[in-house]
Amino acid sequence: MGIVKIDEDLHEEVRRASSVMCRSINAQAEFWMKIGMLAESNPTMSFTDIVKMQLKAANLPSSDAAVA
Repeated sequence: MGIVKIDEDLHEEVRRASSVMCRSINAQAEFWMKIGMLAESNPTMSFTDIVKMQLKAANLPSSDAAVA
């Protein structure tokens, strides 16, 4: 595990988002990094498509209602 330095304003956004999404601050930042990496690797896919792809890769069911 390493340490990543980020801007204070971005850290505050991560902190607020983590409380809404019921994730730790680190888990929220990791989620955003993973989705961002996947979005850069798959520029034609929407966020919803990326989440569906990840659910499928984990052998979990997905539906539009569950992803929205």
